[in-house]
Amino acid sequence: MNQTNHNRISIQQVDSVLHPITEANGMPNTAYVSEEYFNFERDNILSKTWVCVGFASDLIKNGYIKPVEFMGLPLLMMRNREGMVQVFHNVCSHRGMKLVHEEGVVQGVIRCQYHSWSYDLDGNLKGTPHVGGIGKHKDERFKCEDHGLRALRSSVWMDMVFVNISGDAAPFEAHIAPLLERWKPFWGENGVDQIHRVDMSEGLEIEVDSNWKLTVENYCEAYHLPWVHPALNTYSKLEDHYNIMFEDRFAGQGSYKYNLSDTQGTHLPKFPSWPEDKLRHAEYVALFPNVLLGIQADHVFAMMIDPISAEKTTEKLRLYFVSDESAKDIYAACRTATLESWRVVFSEDITAVEGLQKGRHSPGFGGGVFSPEMDLPTHFFQKWLATQAKAALEKEA
Repeated sequence: MNQTNHNRISIQQVDSVLHPITEANGMPNTAYVSEEYFNFERDNILSKTWVCVGFASDLIKNGYIKPVEFMGLPLLMMRNREGMVQVFHNVCSHRGMKLVHEEGVVQGVIRCQYHSWSYDLDGNLKGTPHVGGIGKHKDERFKCEDHGLRALRSSVWMDMVFVNISGDAAPFEAHIAPLLERWKPFWGENGVDQIHRVDMSEGLEIEVDSNWKLTVENYCEAYHLPWVHPALNTYSKLEDHYNIMFEDRFAGQGSYKYNLSDTQGTHLPKFPSWPEDKLRHAEYVALFPNVLLGIQADHVFAMMIDPISAEKTTEKLRLYFVSDESAKDIYAACRTATLESWRVVFSEDITAVEGLQKGRHSPGFGGGVFSPEMDLPTHFFQKWLATQAKAALEKEA
């Protein structure tokens, strides 16, 4: 029986990923094609850390709510009357009815369609019609304050809304601290506070027929650049790249000579503290598991990788520019050119990752091997996955 007929992976297969890169195999096909493994991964890996589930700027005003799904879990992002963003499980606490189906502004309360129980924008249960019998909307045997919507641990950083589904990960501030420390020499102490979101028709959204991991693996390495991204390779060449790996959850690549501004004629406000001798430096870092980040002197991007199913993923890109100045009309053409350049790059990746996904159905492929130099960040990501998969499998054994 070949691997694609199994729904789970073995500890031995995981161990082969954890070998030194010259002896390692990649994750087996099952990890990319099995819905059962997709759910195993959600419950044992992604739920245990901080995952991005959306963008705070999509909650366009106070009182705005937006239902989202993460790996099949119905969630609800809400911006309350005071502007605070929170995330709740999108189910009524009474009988488990999915509560909200469409995004929009809530004028009064959020009301369940089943028995008309209602909640405020902080998740508190406010109305329970006939809960104690006909005409009795309160009952001393039932305490509303104990049955509000279930909140998830959440945090907003760089416009991204992160949640920790298991509730027991380290604080988000500790989670993101190593990246802030790494990028401090580029964008300064308060780089995040300087970026500005300009509405560009929701940025870019791409549906890809592949497993979410292949998108991350592809992003981690520059090896494919000359063949998949010929245009990008003219202003950020393969030989000008370097590998990035740090802590246990960051990997990617950097460029010493990112030069879109000369190629496309873009001239945008830059981070004031960005060193003059590094204006063409850029870094592209995957924050495991599902965020891809890019930083340049004049803009930043964030891509949320949304795992829809074992073989379907949505990529959601947002661009951010430096200071309110960048939102002015005189920079409109430069902003558009920057977005278009990334639209080309990420669109070129579709054929690659979808081809990788098709290959995962072949019994002739057993996870593959790694270039001992060019694939170091990709192997780093796979080791992160394999380490946690092994721990979960050993608990089950």
